[in-house]
Amino acid sequence: MTNSIEWCPAGNSFLAEVEGRYAALMETARRREPQPEAAESGLGGRLLYAGLLDEAGRALVVAGNIAGAATLTATADPTLQKQAVRDGVVDFLVTSLDEALRILKNEIRKGEAVAVCVAADPKAMEREMAERGVAPDLLRDVALASSDGYAPGVVSVSWRVATMPVQWLPKLDALAVECLPAQAGGARRWLQRAPRYMGRMVKGERLLTADAEFAACFAERVRRSVEAGEIATPVTVHVCGAKGCEESTFSPGAETIAR
Repeated sequence: MTNSIEWCPAGNSFLAEVEGRYAALMETARRREPQPEAAESGLGGRLLYAGLLDEAGRALVVAGNIAGAATLTATADPTLQKQAVRDGVVDFLVTSLDEALRILKNEIRKGEAVAVCVAADPKAMEREMAERGVAPDLLRDVALASSDGYAPGVVSVSWRVATMPVQWLPKLDALAVECLPAQAGGARRWLQRAPRYMGRMVKGERLLTADAEFAACFAERVRRSVEAGEIATPVTVHVCGAKGCEESTFSPGAETIAR
């Protein structure tokens, strides 16, 4: 998967934000371990420091979960703490760095994804981290890097269904995976794990930054599946790139509507 674009067709900017942060994290993993299998294994065993649990921090924590990292974040705001727990953004809310490190060390040893939020001011916690020699593998500033526009051949593809997303979106995700090249391990990981970690926050949408070949393959497979009755609900596919955007709706028993 290439670096994400700051765009989302249906207004779910958080989904686009998370995908961008995920792409930046996986690009870091690729540079450190250029073997193709590194994208599949993700960032298991790595510590990501997401800093303040603000909106950008929330997106980064979710991206870290999808990438497989052990993520540390902090906020002294009780409202943000409760919201992060309620949305499943963080797994644990603790009151000290000591508690956080005990959880993180255990999950890092196992190579499992986990997100821990400390109920404290990030600046104070960072001073304590420095004093104790806690050195994250990945830092907020690096992971918040993103692309400023569409590179040649890069497109953003999103899809949604009119009804029963729990039933139909996994089928569409499977079609998307079939259209990915063998070396696109990071994109496969995103499609397989993002629904789990984003849950209700994505509101029944999917988003993937890929290339024009993927977009064409996916749209064609969706068309065939809807026409064959394998997907019995209207499906909207939106593709946006340097040359503009196009949205197509495939409906059972009807002609494709493109605009």
